[in-house]
Amino acid sequence: MSGATAAEKDTEVGGIAADRLRSIVERIERLEEERKGLADNIKDIFAEAKSAGFDVKVVRQIISIRKKEPAEVEEQETLLDLYRRALGM
Repeated sequence: MSGATAAEKDTEVGGIAADRLRSIVERIERLEEERKGLADNIKDIFAEAKSAGFDVKVVRQIISIRKKEPAEVEEQETLLDLYRRALGM
């Protein structure tokens, strides 16, 4: 042996800090599980919106618009209006 203790051998394998890697992988797995739970909750809320008579597609568009900066929204609406007029709509 090269003088490494048993504890060091357990935590480092092939130059990789196994404990650190395990910690990172477990944290990612927990967050992915939380994300799945959040996605399920969001799905339930959209189902609630639909059952209340709201158009879910439009609700999604509203959420998308609210994420954007006002100037970006205005620019997109201006272009949409311009394209509609160009197509005679």
